Amino acid sequence: MAKIVFGFGSSHGPLLATPPERWDLRAADDRKNPEHPFRGKNYTFPELVEARKGEKDFVKEASIEVRQERYDRNNRAMDKLVDKVAEVNPDIIVVVGDDQHEWFFEDVLPSFTVYCGDNVINTAIDQEKMKTKSPGIQAFMSAHHPPQDQTYPVPVDLANTIIKRAIADEFDIATSSKQRSNEKGPISIGHAVGFIYRRIVKDRPIPVLPILLNTYFPPNQPTAKRCYQFGQSIGRAIAGWNGPNANKRVAVCASGGISHFVVDEDFDNRMLTAMKNRDTKTIFAEPENMFLSGTSETKNWITVAGILSETDLQMNLIDYVPSCRTEAGTGCGMAFATWE
Repeated sequence: MAKIVFGFGSSHGPLLATPPERWDLRAADDRKNPEHPFRGKNYTFPELVEARKGEKDFVKEASIEVRQERYDRNNRAMDKLVDKVAEVNPDIIVVVGDDQHEWFFEDVLPSFTVYCGDNVINTAIDQEKMKTKSPGIQAFMSAHHPPQDQTYPVPVDLANTIIKRAIADEFDIATSSKQRSNEKGPISIGHAVGFIYRRIVKDRPIPVLPILLNTYFPPNQPTAKRCYQFGQSIGRAIAGWNGPNANKRVAVCASGGISHFVVDEDFDNRMLTAMKNRDTKTIFAEPENMFLSGTSETKNWITVAGILSETDLQMNLIDYVPSCRTEAGTGCGMAFATWE
Protein backbone atom coordinates (compact mmCIF):
# COMPACT_ATOMS: atom_id res chain seq x y z
CA MET A 1 0.00 0.00 0.00
CA ALA A 2 1.10 3.58 -0.65
CA LYS A 3 1.50 6.05 2.20
CA ILE A 4 1.42 9.83 2.20
CA VAL A 5 4.49 10.71 4.27
CA PHE A 6 4.84 14.43 3.69
CA GLY A 7 3.12 17.53 2.38
CA PHE A 8 4.47 20.93 1.45
CA GLY A 9 3.34 24.18 -0.08
CA SER A 10 5.29 26.92 -1.81
CA SER A 11 4.46 30.12 -3.59
CA HIS A 12 5.97 30.30 -7.07
CA GLY A 13 5.67 33.97 -7.98
CA PRO A 14 8.20 35.89 -10.12
CA LEU A 15 9.49 37.96 -7.19
CA LEU A 16 10.98 34.81 -5.68
CA ALA A 17 13.54 34.65 -8.47
CA THR A 18 13.91 38.36 -9.22
CA PRO A 19 16.47 40.49 -7.32
CA PRO A 20 14.71 43.20 -5.28
CA GLU A 21 16.20 46.01 -7.36
CA ARG A 22 14.42 44.53 -10.39
CA TRP A 23 10.97 44.16 -8.82
CA ASP A 24 10.03 47.35 -10.65
CA LEU A 25 9.92 45.30 -13.86
CA ARG A 26 6.72 43.70 -12.55
CA ALA A 27 5.61 46.95 -10.94
CA ALA A 28 5.49 48.44 -14.44
CA ASP A 29 3.02 45.71 -15.43
CA ASP A 30 0.89 46.52 -12.37
CA ARG A 31 0.65 50.19 -13.29
CA LYS A 32 -0.51 49.35 -16.83
CA ASN A 33 -3.07 46.76 -15.68
CA PRO A 34 -6.59 48.28 -15.92
CA GLU A 35 -8.18 45.70 -13.59
CA HIS A 36 -6.87 44.75 -10.16
CA PRO A 37 -9.29 42.41 -8.35
CA PHE A 38 -9.26 43.12 -4.61
CA ARG A 39 -11.80 42.02 -2.01
CA GLY A 40 -14.55 41.46 -4.52
CA LYS A 41 -14.06 44.62 -6.59
CA ASN A 42 -11.94 45.67 -9.58
CA TYR A 43 -9.69 48.72 -9.45
CA THR A 44 -7.43 50.61 -11.80
CA PHE A 45 -3.99 51.17 -10.34
CA PRO A 46 -4.71 54.79 -9.23
CA GLU A 47 -8.03 53.67 -7.74
CA LEU A 48 -6.25 50.90 -5.83
CA VAL A 49 -3.73 53.36 -4.40
CA GLU A 50 -6.60 55.55 -3.20
CA ALA A 51 -8.65 52.64 -1.83
CA ARG A 52 -5.75 51.36 0.30
CA LYS A 53 -4.73 54.67 1.85
CA GLY A 54 -4.49 54.29 5.60
CA GLU A 55 -4.36 50.51 5.43
CA LYS A 56 -0.55 50.31 5.57
CA ASP A 57 2.47 52.34 4.52
CA PHE A 58 2.90 50.62 1.16
CA VAL A 59 5.50 53.14 0.03
CA LYS A 60 7.71 51.87 2.86
CA GLU A 61 6.68 48.26 2.13
CA ALA A 62 7.89 48.70 -1.45
CA SER A 63 11.20 50.33 -0.48
CA ILE A 64 14.40 48.59 -1.50
CA GLU A 65 15.30 47.91 2.16
CA VAL A 66 12.03 46.09 2.86
CA ARG A 67 12.12 44.33 -0.50
CA GLN A 68 15.57 42.94 0.31
CA GLU A 69 14.43 41.70 3.73
CA ARG A 70 11.39 39.97 2.19
CA TYR A 71 13.47 38.50 -0.64
CA ASP A 72 15.93 37.05 1.86
CA ARG A 73 13.14 35.60 4.01
CA ASN A 74 11.51 34.02 0.98
CA ASN A 75 14.72 32.34 -0.04
CA ARG A 76 15.46 31.12 3.48
CA ALA A 77 12.00 29.55 3.59
CA MET A 78 12.47 27.87 0.21
CA ASP A 79 15.89 26.59 1.28
CA LYS A 80 14.20 24.95 4.28
CA LEU A 81 11.80 23.23 1.88
CA VAL A 82 14.71 22.11 -0.29
CA ASP A 83 16.38 20.51 2.73
CA LYS A 84 13.18 18.93 4.00
CA VAL A 85 12.21 17.38 0.66
CA ALA A 86 15.73 16.01 0.31
CA GLU A 87 15.56 14.58 3.84
CA VAL A 88 12.16 12.93 3.28
CA ASN A 89 13.30 11.70 -0.15
CA PRO A 90 9.83 10.59 -1.32
CA ASP A 91 9.35 8.02 -4.05
CA ILE A 92 6.70 10.19 -5.76
CA ILE A 93 5.62 13.82 -5.59
CA VAL A 94 2.03 14.73 -6.47
CA VAL A 95 2.02 18.42 -7.47
CA VAL A 96 -1.27 20.30 -7.42
CA GLY A 97 -1.00 23.48 -9.48
CA ASP A 98 -2.96 25.65 -11.88
CA ASP A 99 -2.58 25.85 -15.64
CA GLN A 100 -2.44 29.43 -16.96
CA HIS A 101 -2.94 28.93 -20.69
CA GLU A 102 0.18 26.79 -20.86
CA TRP A 103 -1.44 23.51 -21.91
CA PHE A 104 -5.12 24.45 -21.99
CA PHE A 105 -6.66 27.34 -23.92
CA GLU A 106 -10.06 28.59 -25.06
CA ASP A 107 -10.63 25.47 -27.18
CA VAL A 108 -10.73 23.29 -24.06
CA LEU A 109 -10.28 24.37 -20.44
CA PRO A 110 -10.94 21.61 -17.87
CA SER A 111 -11.70 22.38 -14.24
CA PHE A 112 -9.67 19.37 -13.03
CA THR A 113 -7.05 17.42 -14.99
CA VAL A 114 -4.99 14.39 -13.95
CA TYR A 115 -1.94 13.78 -16.12
CA CYS A 116 -1.40 10.07 -16.79
CA GLY A 117 1.29 9.88 -19.48
CA ASP A 118 4.44 7.82 -19.00
CA ASN A 119 6.58 10.91 -18.46
CA VAL A 120 6.45 14.67 -18.57
CA ILE A 121 9.03 17.13 -19.87
CA ASN A 122 10.01 20.46 -18.40
CA THR A 123 11.53 22.06 -21.48
CA ALA A 124 14.41 24.50 -21.75
CA ILE A 125 13.55 28.18 -22.20
CA ASP A 126 11.96 28.99 -25.55
CA GLN A 127 13.86 32.13 -26.57
CA GLU A 128 11.23 33.12 -29.14
CA LYS A 129 8.45 32.82 -26.57
CA MET A 130 10.50 34.82 -24.08
CA LYS A 131 10.56 37.76 -26.50
CA THR A 132 6.75 37.93 -26.34
CA LYS A 133 6.74 38.36 -22.55
CA SER A 134 7.12 41.51 -20.48
CA PRO A 135 10.57 42.14 -18.92
CA GLY A 136 9.18 41.17 -15.52
CA ILE A 137 8.08 37.75 -16.75
CA GLN A 138 11.28 37.24 -18.74
CA ALA A 139 13.28 37.58 -15.53
CA PHE A 140 11.26 34.75 -14.00
CA MET A 141 11.30 32.20 -16.83
CA SER A 142 14.68 30.71 -15.91
CA ALA A 143 13.29 29.94 -12.45
CA HIS A 144 10.93 27.32 -13.83
CA HIS A 145 12.69 26.24 -17.05
CA PRO A 146 15.94 24.23 -16.91
CA PRO A 147 18.92 24.98 -19.16
CA GLN A 148 18.09 21.82 -21.10
CA ASP A 149 15.01 19.63 -21.33
CA GLN A 150 14.36 17.64 -18.16
CA THR A 151 12.19 14.49 -18.28
CA TYR A 152 10.39 13.16 -15.21
CA PRO A 153 8.75 9.74 -15.00
CA VAL A 154 5.06 9.72 -14.08
CA PRO A 155 3.55 7.02 -11.83
CA VAL A 156 0.82 6.01 -14.27
CA ASP A 157 -0.55 3.35 -11.93
CA LEU A 158 -1.21 5.95 -9.25
CA ALA A 159 -2.63 8.41 -11.78
CA ASN A 160 -5.13 5.82 -12.98
CA THR A 161 -6.05 4.97 -9.40
CA ILE A 162 -6.78 8.65 -8.69
CA ILE A 163 -8.83 8.89 -11.90
CA LYS A 164 -10.93 5.83 -11.06
CA ARG A 165 -11.50 7.04 -7.51
CA ALA A 166 -12.51 10.50 -8.75
CA ILE A 167 -15.08 9.00 -11.12
CA ALA A 168 -16.43 6.83 -8.30
CA ASP A 169 -16.67 9.97 -6.16
CA GLU A 170 -18.67 11.67 -8.96
CA PHE A 171 -16.00 14.05 -10.23
CA ASP A 172 -16.17 14.48 -14.00
CA ILE A 173 -12.47 15.13 -14.47
CA ALA A 174 -10.34 15.47 -17.57
CA THR A 175 -7.36 13.22 -18.19
CA SER A 176 -4.29 13.73 -20.32
CA SER A 177 -2.06 10.83 -21.34
CA LYS A 178 0.06 12.75 -23.82
CA GLN A 179 2.00 15.96 -23.36
CA ARG A 180 0.69 18.84 -25.44
CA SER A 181 2.87 19.77 -28.42
CA ASN A 182 3.19 22.22 -31.27
CA GLU A 183 5.37 22.55 -34.38
CA LYS A 184 8.46 22.95 -32.15
CA GLY A 185 7.81 19.78 -30.16
CA PRO A 186 6.51 19.18 -26.62
CA ILE A 187 4.99 22.15 -24.79
CA SER A 188 6.58 22.35 -21.36
CA ILE A 189 4.69 21.40 -18.25
CA GLY A 190 3.44 24.65 -16.71
CA HIS A 191 5.28 26.88 -14.28
CA ALA A 192 3.34 25.53 -11.28
CA VAL A 193 5.16 22.21 -11.68
CA GLY A 194 8.34 23.54 -13.29
CA PHE A 195 9.10 25.96 -10.45
CA ILE A 196 8.74 23.26 -7.78
CA TYR A 197 11.06 20.90 -9.62
CA ARG A 198 13.67 23.55 -10.42
CA ARG A 199 13.77 25.47 -7.12
CA ILE A 200 12.65 22.94 -4.49
CA VAL A 201 13.44 19.49 -5.96
CA LYS A 202 16.57 20.81 -7.73
CA ASP A 203 15.79 18.90 -10.94
CA ARG A 204 16.23 15.47 -9.32
CA PRO A 205 14.25 12.95 -11.43
CA ILE A 206 11.77 12.03 -8.69
CA PRO A 207 8.57 10.73 -10.35
CA VAL A 208 5.95 13.47 -10.51
CA LEU A 209 2.18 13.32 -10.88
CA PRO A 210 0.82 16.69 -12.10
CA ILE A 211 -2.76 17.53 -11.13
CA LEU A 212 -3.89 20.74 -12.80
CA LEU A 213 -6.74 23.00 -11.77
CA ASN A 214 -8.37 25.84 -13.67
CA THR A 215 -8.36 28.40 -10.90
CA TYR A 216 -7.93 31.45 -13.16
CA PHE A 217 -10.32 31.50 -16.08
CA PRO A 218 -14.14 31.81 -16.07
CA PRO A 219 -16.62 30.37 -16.32
CA ASN A 220 -15.69 26.93 -14.94
CA GLN A 221 -13.37 27.53 -11.99
CA PRO A 222 -14.16 24.98 -9.27
CA THR A 223 -15.25 26.40 -5.93
CA ALA A 224 -13.04 26.23 -2.84
CA LYS A 225 -15.35 23.59 -1.37
CA ARG A 226 -15.19 21.50 -4.54
CA CYS A 227 -11.38 21.73 -4.56
CA TYR A 228 -11.22 20.50 -0.98
CA GLN A 229 -13.56 17.62 -1.77
CA PHE A 230 -11.51 16.72 -4.85
CA GLY A 231 -8.46 16.70 -2.61
CA GLN A 232 -10.19 14.29 -0.24
CA SER A 233 -10.88 11.98 -3.19
CA ILE A 234 -7.21 12.12 -4.20
CA GLY A 235 -6.16 11.36 -0.63
CA ARG A 236 -8.42 8.31 -0.48
CA ALA A 237 -7.05 7.12 -3.82
CA ILE A 238 -3.44 7.37 -2.67
CA ALA A 239 -4.20 5.61 0.61
CA GLY A 240 -6.03 2.85 -1.24
CA TRP A 241 -3.48 2.35 -4.01
CA ASN A 242 -2.23 -1.22 -4.00
CA GLY A 243 -0.63 -3.65 -6.38
CA PRO A 244 2.92 -4.65 -7.29
CA ASN A 245 4.13 -1.05 -7.77
CA ALA A 246 2.19 0.61 -4.97
CA ASN A 247 4.55 0.27 -2.00
CA LYS A 248 5.60 3.92 -2.30
CA ARG A 249 6.19 6.88 -0.02
CA VAL A 250 4.25 9.80 -1.47
CA ALA A 251 4.69 13.53 -0.91
CA VAL A 252 2.01 16.04 -1.90
CA CYS A 253 2.75 19.63 -2.96
CA ALA A 254 0.63 22.78 -3.26
CA SER A 255 2.19 25.15 -5.78
CA GLY A 256 1.32 28.85 -5.97
CA GLY A 257 -0.58 31.48 -4.03
CA ILE A 258 -1.29 33.09 -1.78
CA SER A 259 -2.80 36.56 -2.52
CA HIS A 260 -1.63 38.29 -5.68
CA PHE A 261 -1.33 40.46 -7.56
CA VAL A 262 -2.73 42.59 -4.77
CA VAL A 263 -1.34 41.51 -1.39
CA ASP A 264 -4.16 40.89 1.11
CA GLU A 265 -2.66 39.92 4.45
CA ASP A 266 -6.05 39.51 6.13
CA PHE A 267 -7.17 36.99 3.53
CA ASP A 268 -3.85 35.15 3.57
CA ASN A 269 -3.76 34.79 7.35
CA ARG A 270 -7.41 33.75 7.43
CA MET A 271 -6.88 30.99 4.85
CA LEU A 272 -3.55 29.76 6.22
CA THR A 273 -4.92 29.60 9.76
CA ALA A 274 -8.04 27.79 8.58
CA MET A 275 -5.97 25.19 6.71
CA LYS A 276 -3.68 24.71 9.70
CA ASN A 277 -6.68 24.19 11.99
CA ARG A 278 -8.62 22.07 9.45
CA ASP A 279 -11.35 24.69 9.71
CA THR A 280 -13.39 23.91 6.63
CA LYS A 281 -16.25 26.13 7.79
CA THR A 282 -14.07 29.22 7.34
CA ILE A 283 -12.64 28.02 4.02
CA PHE A 284 -16.04 27.21 2.53
CA ALA A 285 -17.58 30.48 3.78
CA GLU A 286 -15.03 32.62 1.91
CA PRO A 287 -16.83 34.36 -1.00
CA GLU A 288 -15.78 33.07 -4.40
CA ASN A 289 -15.07 36.62 -5.59
CA MET A 290 -12.09 36.63 -3.20
CA PHE A 291 -10.43 33.90 -5.29
CA LEU A 292 -9.66 35.95 -8.40
CA SER A 293 -6.51 36.48 -10.46
CA GLY A 294 -3.41 35.03 -8.79
CA THR A 295 -5.20 34.76 -5.45
CA SER A 296 -7.17 31.93 -7.03
CA GLU A 297 -4.05 29.76 -6.60
CA THR A 298 -5.02 29.50 -2.93
CA LYS A 299 -7.31 26.75 -4.22
CA ASN A 300 -4.23 24.64 -4.99
CA TRP A 301 -3.43 24.79 -1.26
CA ILE A 302 -7.04 24.05 -0.34
CA THR A 303 -6.95 20.95 -2.57
CA VAL A 304 -3.80 19.75 -0.83
CA ALA A 305 -5.38 20.44 2.55
CA GLY A 306 -8.19 18.15 1.42
CA ILE A 307 -5.72 15.45 0.35
CA LEU A 308 -4.08 15.54 3.78
CA SER A 309 -7.28 15.91 5.81
CA GLU A 310 -7.55 12.20 6.58
CA THR A 311 -3.88 11.77 7.51
CA ASP A 312 -2.21 12.57 10.83
CA LEU A 313 0.16 15.06 9.18
CA GLN A 314 0.00 18.52 10.75
CA MET A 315 0.56 21.80 8.91
CA ASN A 316 3.57 23.88 9.97
CA LEU A 317 3.86 27.37 8.48
CA ILE A 318 7.55 27.98 7.79
CA ASP A 319 6.93 31.62 6.90
CA TYR A 320 4.39 34.02 5.47
CA VAL A 321 6.06 36.93 3.67
CA PRO A 322 3.96 39.78 2.25
CA SER A 323 6.11 41.00 -0.63
CA CYS A 324 5.01 44.35 -2.08
CA ARG A 325 6.47 46.09 -5.09
CA THR A 326 4.31 49.26 -5.40
CA GLU A 327 2.58 51.96 -3.39
CA ALA A 328 -0.73 50.16 -4.09
CA GLY A 329 0.39 47.05 -2.22
CA THR A 330 0.68 44.97 -5.37
CA GLY A 331 2.97 41.97 -5.27
CA CYS A 332 2.45 38.58 -3.67
CA GLY A 333 1.69 37.19 -0.25
CA MET A 334 4.27 34.40 -0.22
CA ALA A 335 3.68 31.30 1.91
CA PHE A 336 5.78 28.25 2.64
CA ALA A 337 4.62 25.31 4.73
CA THR A 338 5.07 21.65 5.48
CA TRP A 339 2.68 18.95 6.64
CA GLU A 340 4.57 16.48 8.84
